[in-house]
Amino acid sequence: MARIAGVDLPRSKRIEVALTYIFGIGRSSSRKILSEAGVDLNIRAGELSDEQVASIRKVIDSEYKVEGSLRKEISMNIKMLMDSGTYRGLRHRRGLPVRGQRTHTNARTRKGPRPGIMVGKKKTKDKAE
Repeated sequence: MARIAGVDLPRSKRIEVALTYIFGIGRSSSRKILSEAGVDLNIRAGELSDEQVASIRKVIDSEYKVEGSLRKEISMNIKMLMDSGTYRGLRHRRGLPVRGQRTHTNARTRKGPRPGIMVGKKKTKDKAE
């Protein structure tokens, strides 16, 4: 099994698709990586030779920021926005949509489930004894 950037690639998938399992690599960057490494797009990930895996790994390490370092950079950018007090940072801090979406009716993914209305026991009249 090919292991690139700390991710086990699925053996049965084409290498063009299998590289997209790495965080930060999509289809277009996968094609660019494979053309630079000189690897056929249609070969299965399980059929890669050690030299091909090494060349793919070399291209990714030299030109792309993937997995942990990319996640760290994204979280640091969000933290910088929150610390500087920008509008986007405030939206991140409050857990609301950041890119201008409406919140009156939608945005349940960011806001979480609706708070339930407190339902109490129905009060009954006491019978006169």
